[in-house]
Amino acid sequence: MAPIRNARTIFHSVPTGYPIPGKTTLYDDNKIIDIENTPLNGGFILKTLVLSVDPYLRNRMCDPNDKSYAWPFTLGEPLISHGVGVVVRSENAKAQVGSHVYGLMCHQEYNVFKDLESEGLMIIENKEGLPWSVYVGAAGMPGKTAYFAWKEYSKAKKGEVAFVTTGGGPVGSFVIQLAKLDGLTVIASAGSDEKVAFMKSIGADVAFNYKTMKTVEVLEKEGPVDVYWDNVGGETLDAALMAANVNARFINLMQVIAKCITLQGFSVHILETKYGTEFYEIIPKRLGSGELKYTEELTDGLDKVGEVILRVQKGENKAKAVVKVADM
Repeated sequence: MAPIRNARTIFHSVPTGYPIPGKTTLYDDNKIIDIENTPLNGGFILKTLVLSVDPYLRNRMCDPNDKSYAWPFTLGEPLISHGVGVVVRSENAKAQVGSHVYGLMCHQEYNVFKDLESEGLMIIENKEGLPWSVYVGAAGMPGKTAYFAWKEYSKAKKGEVAFVTTGGGPVGSFVIQLAKLDGLTVIASAGSDEKVAFMKSIGADVAFNYKTMKTVEVLEKEGPVDVYWDNVGGETLDAALMAANVNARFINLMQVIAKCITLQGFSVHILETKYGTEFYEIIPKRLGSGELKYTEELTDGLDKVGEVILRVQKGENKAKAVVKVADM
């Protein structure tokens, strides 16, 4: 086989506002790869199938000297996010040809890895026959974010009230469903009537558009709040604090205040060891059976990564954003 194209999307310049396709990110189709003859040294070649586009990618588009919880992308090099690929050539017994692999990978058509463990990768069996795109959404990092933190910090009790912000997104919508499974009454907010309808369809008892209704008034009527899932801060956090019950638990914050309230910031990676195996034993089955529901917005083409990133940053995506790189 002759060398073939190995297109990529690279980090081209540090943005001052929204990341601009063609400026901040650049599609480059000049690279090639020789699948048959590229030295593997005990590793394997992965053909990228799907890539996740998440809000946090903007935090990595920074100057290396800037402070950020996420390490910066390297100028001139491919973007990196969670993805799923299929092994097309291998010298590694744990990554057989045809195996599907999940983990962090460069935004390019083919990636060479030395092994699974040191690269933080894992084989996905997908016994439920889910679309591979689901493994970068509800059965991937967004789902883990919701599941791990809810299990660890919510201390949920049947009959309590949970308030979930960005409830129409991939993380918030999962939290709504986990809260309902634990027997909680759920109040949920989002920024469009379409997302309000979706939140109601997955079980939210009270769903509202924060752009047309005042959060403080909704919480005053429907509260007090025992568990608050925060993704927005600001006035919504203030309203939640006012509506908080005694000994309420606030999740997903980067700061702590005192009022007999537990406020817990977290990183999904910290809880991976504790809940990772349990997550994959439980969540794909529930997604496959339809007990847990999800939505996704699939865009074809690695050349569209920059556009999808911009839509996510502007909040224009209607569901979990995924870029399809190759046929699945």
